Amino acid sequence: MKTFIKGMDISSLKELEELGAKFFDKGKEEDLLQILKDYGVNAVRLRLWNDPYSESGISYGAGGNDLQTTISLAKRVKDKGFGFLLDLHYSDCWADPGKQRIPKAWRGMDEGQMEQAVYDFTRDTLLALREAEVFPTMIQVGNELSNGLLWPFGKVPNYGGIARFVNSGIRAVRSVDQDLPVMIHLDNGGNNALYREWFDEFMRRGEDFEVIGLSYYPFWHGTLKDLEDNMRDIAVRYGKELIVAEVSMGHTMEDYQDYEKLPAGERKGMATKPELAAKVEYPMTPKGQSGFMQDFMARISGIDGASGFYYWEPAWLPVPGSGWASPEALTYMEEKGPGGNEWANQALFDYDGNALEALETIRDFTP
Repeated sequence: MKTFIKGMDISSLKELEELGAKFFDKGKEEDLLQILKDYGVNAVRLRLWNDPYSESGISYGAGGNDLQTTISLAKRVKDKGFGFLLDLHYSDCWADPGKQRIPKAWRGMDEGQMEQAVYDFTRDTLLALREAEVFPTMIQVGNELSNGLLWPFGKVPNYGGIARFVNSGIRAVRSVDQDLPVMIHLDNGGNNALYREWFDEFMRRGEDFEVIGLSYYPFWHGTLKDLEDNMRDIAVRYGKELIVAEVSMGHTMEDYQDYEKLPAGERKGMATKPELAAKVEYPMTPKGQSGFMQDFMARISGIDGASGFYYWEPAWLPVPGSGWASPEALTYMEEKGPGGNEWANQALFDYDGNALEALETIRDFTP
């Protein structure tokens, strides 16, 4: 029987540790990866940005996930025996349904040149990881591609352009390792119409791949029943392995300004605004977070073809200096500020770094 993936995305860890973040289990300080291993985690997801620095060399923040950062984290991940999902964004900073910015080095390219750039970047990355002895066990070709990638060339409804770039990435993976499982990842896991349209379009044009990844945040993406219904439908419709590549749930609605040490005008504040939290079936308390994870795991594990999940940034504590985007990143992404941490209340550790009861729920869950 295939092992149920209990995964975590800890892409910000290196930056967090450098800024002083510490993690505790029952009062004892421990390495984060050891704590996660003790709680039954068996896989880690790491994002990779092409060049997350300004032209003058200032970091875009949010983990600073360049190749060397990814390699250093992947070595620790491999040493602990975890599976390793590599998440390629094909951007210099965040890529999601609201933004898919072309890497600085690729600006000015035509569509054919960019297709080749996707191939070369994907292949070169995998060869570098192999050389460093940290080859992944699965790879995402793009991140949250619901609205496409490398805008404006590969933006919905231009599914031909989307397929051209994704296919190039898949072919690059196959050129290095024929057997490395490829994931294609969308957001909004409760939206069946989105998944049907996107994958119907891609399947007509696309290279073969192994895994459909979904993001599911209960304050944005509908109910757990919506997620379950969508997964049951697409499991049959497309015959692919399904993994919830991103999920999280709040453990508190208490503010963390005293931890961030930022003035109000420089803080983005938590993503789970009160009006969003009110829509969720579970209270944002440690017990509510635990109950959500129990129900979530029970539902997805009962779906034929579904093989697990990755909790998104369970260790992103509100330490001073670790925000979602530096001013330089905002300029690159053409996004409005401010910065700061918007995810700390959804971690699996409290603001002081103490492991929460949802980790016990994850450990004790048997599919």
